[in-house]
Amino acid sequence: MPTVSVGRDCLFEALGCTYTDEEFDELCFQFGIELDDITTEKAIQRKEKHLEEEGVEDDGETIYKIEVPANRYDLLCLEGLAQALRIFNGLDPIPTYKVANIGKESMLEMRVKTETSKIRPYVVCAVLRGVTLDEAKYNSFIELQDRLHQNICRRRTLVAIGTHDLDTIEGPFTYEALPPAEINFVPLKQTRNFRADELMEFYKSDLKLKKFLHIIENSPVYPVIYDCKRTVLSLPPIINGAHSAISLKTKNVFIECTATDLTKANIVLNTMVTMFSVYCERKFEVEPVKVTYPDGKSYVCPDLSIYNMNVPLSYITGIIGVQLPEDKVASLLHKMQLRAEKSVSEDKEVKFVVSVPPTRSDVLHPCDVAEDVAIAYGYNEIPKRKPASLNPLPLSQFSDLIRTEIAMTGYTEVLTWILCSKKEIFSMLNREEDNSAVTIADSRTSEFEVVRPSLMPGLLRTVGHNKDHPKPIKIFEVGDIVLLDDTNDVGAVNRRHLAALYCGANSGFELIHGLVDKIMEATGTNFVSPGNSTGYYIEKSEEPAFLQGRQASVIYGGKRIGTFGIVHPKVLQIITVTTSNICLWRVQVPVQLMPISERQLLACHNSLNSPNSFLFRQFNFLLLINSRRGHP
Repeated sequence: MPTVSVGRDCLFEALGCTYTDEEFDELCFQFGIELDDITTEKAIQRKEKHLEEEGVEDDGETIYKIEVPANRYDLLCLEGLAQALRIFNGLDPIPTYKVANIGKESMLEMRVKTETSKIRPYVVCAVLRGVTLDEAKYNSFIELQDRLHQNICRRRTLVAIGTHDLDTIEGPFTYEALPPAEINFVPLKQTRNFRADELMEFYKSDLKLKKFLHIIENSPVYPVIYDCKRTVLSLPPIINGAHSAISLKTKNVFIECTATDLTKANIVLNTMVTMFSVYCERKFEVEPVKVTYPDGKSYVCPDLSIYNMNVPLSYITGIIGVQLPEDKVASLLHKMQLRAEKSVSEDKEVKFVVSVPPTRSDVLHPCDVAEDVAIAYGYNEIPKRKPASLNPLPLSQFSDLIRTEIAMTGYTEVLTWILCSKKEIFSMLNREEDNSAVTIADSRTSEFEVVRPSLMPGLLRTVGHNKDHPKPIKIFEVGDIVLLDDTNDVGAVNRRHLAALYCGANSGFELIHGLVDKIMEATGTNFVSPGNSTGYYIEKSEEPAFLQGRQASVIYGGKRIGTFGIVHPKVLQIITVTTSNICLWRVQVPVQLMPISERQLLACHNSLNSPNSFLFRQFNFLLLINSRRGHP
């Protein structure tokens, strides 16, 4: 979760009272945030520079590092923290934010050009009039932008914020996308003109800005905002222009947010204007801006409207586990900046109409309302109780039963990565590479390129990393694999598999047969003659991962549900190369595998108390065994 650093003295001044460190820590806990650390500015600088402590000299103002929920963007600055805590303590009412009532013909206008759709299609704007800034407020204003950029803006890839001194520029403004060579301006904190392409090269040595260059660097056009005199306001998401930079003397602030995600842009704009409209001449009032798109449609932003949510009282008390009176619930919601009005439905059910302000973009569902009630009530005040007995999912219950059966035969359970490399599922298993696996987009490492379609690579890799372990090695895994499925809305489907591996010095092909028989017997399935659909039988198989003539398929209900056999020497050689340079694998101990990969294995029965009812329809097998038998 994000950590917000605020000066203790400034925070206490905004709160209107002082606390000891222990008292403030308790207040934070009650509000659902955490006082993570108490430090000083000089101590932070020493830590960043890896310097030693400097005795007992005065380190200046005490800094509180407060950890806040990742979706509480209103708590990312001192203003938001102070306001939320004052309302929580009953010192302030819930503020009412409003958009200044001016006609569209009098509004500032942002005109969006068609070319912006190629790189950054959305922009939202607002104006704060009559702002009074001092150094602390100015720093807080800048810090909130940085924290939003790191948080919801995803390092400016989704949203980039630009703030300008409105008195230095003149509307209407235009949001355009032009070739880099056509953009010239003086960037913030610089004194000479740069072309946009020159600016990219210039900032490659800037520790702060170079990490944002990739967002637009390779685009044929760069986004840029002009005023009516063709003065550059900003080159989003990189840098603002020096001409419109805000200062302590700024009275009117123009805020623009360019984005690839319009929803997040609106949240960011609302956060900026609601937090700092407290310093406006007309408190909590924001001047709107009209945004006109190329298709002629225009929108007025920001949208500071309140939306209402109907939440039953029974839903809130049911989640919390405490029966609370109606008035108490309404009071608790008020402490969390949510107005609530009681209503009674036709069936006599008590409900609350909860008004969610623009500062609380985290409230999306009635469960969020219930969570706020629990926080305001106090988690420590909720009586402890033993929850009602919960029945596990049938598939999970069956998985646990299979784990028990395998463990009782002497196998140890392992957990392997669900992501693996393409090499592990294709060449390592003596298969030609194809498009049969779910691929990870923009994988950062070759070790995690695909989602495993089998448990075989993980267990083989586990043996490869434990070559010095005393033999026999007996391990198993029960876990999900992922298969492509065009009939599913996400294009893939999860399947539960079982894998067991035996690695020993003696021939053990018969051991796998015994393990298969034991599992089948536990599920009430008998071994039958070929062609009989009432049980299971084995027949010859042709899998490339196994030796010819030393493998077989398991058939049930006329379908192949698995295969077992002695692993091909080519597979063992690849494992030797990819897992370790130790010579142990050069002994080429053959490993026998039984992968069971079809969706249905056994029919379900009515009672879970019966061995025949363990939902094998959803279960798949993979059994592995090792022996010297078949060693070339």
